Amino acid sequence: MSTPPQPPQPADRPAPQPPQQPAVPPQPTAYPYPNPQSPPPGTFHAQPTLADQPAPGQPQPGNPYAQAPQYGPVPPVPPAGGGGAGRAVLWAAVGAVVASAAWAAGVLLVGGRSDSADLRGYSAPSNMCSSGDYSSFKDEYTQNDSSPTRTSLKDAALDESYCSLGLKKAGSSYADAYLTMQLDLHKKTDPAPEFTATWKNYGDSHTGYDVDPVEGIGDEAYLVSQDTSNGSSSSGSRYATLAVRDGWVTYTMSYSVYLTSYDEDKDPPALTDVTDWLKTDAKATLRQLKD
Repeated sequence: MSTPPQPPQPADRPAPQPPQQPAVPPQPTAYPYPNPQSPPPGTFHAQPTLADQPAPGQPQPGNPYAQAPQYGPVPPVPPAGGGGAGRAVLWAAVGAVVASAAWAAGVLLVGGRSDSADLRGYSAPSNMCSSGDYSSFKDEYTQNDSSPTRTSLKDAALDESYCSLGLKKAGSSYADAYLTMQLDLHKKTDPAPEFTATWKNYGDSHTGYDVDPVEGIGDEAYLVSQDTSNGSSSSGSRYATLAVRDGWVTYTMSYSVYLTSYDEDKDPPALTDVTDWLKTDAKATLRQLKD
């Protein structure tokens, strides 16, 4: 995966160009722009290794025919001299066993599958910047970003929609803060185990972050935040991510600000206000993106 662009610099430097996102999903991170002191975040999709491959002669994963249970032993061959009637009985029995195994495999393949994608009626829009709700931020940041970055992906395994935009206060020439939104529809793999492992334990793998579970949004949600301003209104940074999973759908909404980018007469919003806005707007966005 490509490395995200560097964090925004103070207003006395040229405006950074919006990041160009790859077609593959970015790595999960609580801060959409990298923190040099934080280790790179993990990724949801582990690559298979040789240890994961079945030994020669073993059933192949996902092949119901190779794994179909046996329904009784194949009858022994009748003694010599049994004649045509004996052979007929033998092949009838063998045929019954084969038919039973094939029927069982068919049930496993068609009727018995329990891993169909649980998308809960969501759809990934082609333009997340216009489809996502971030209205809670607009009282603080009244200017619209005229050229936000957006990408979308449609694939048999994954639908994704992404938006990154600059937030500007009244009179600002450059972005004062940044906001990203990303929706992923996992159509082949249940994201629940890796989602929980990544976000619930984010504080274990990234120093200085607070992690709090959030009730009432999807099946599970986590709020990851960090404030390095130490009470200052002119130095340090603040950022927060709300990560939500609803069935096989995941949604992340991230805010970041460097306090040095604010003018002296403009105070950035408190982190508690930002986290409230993230919760309100994430709920509204998820409601809007259901069919």
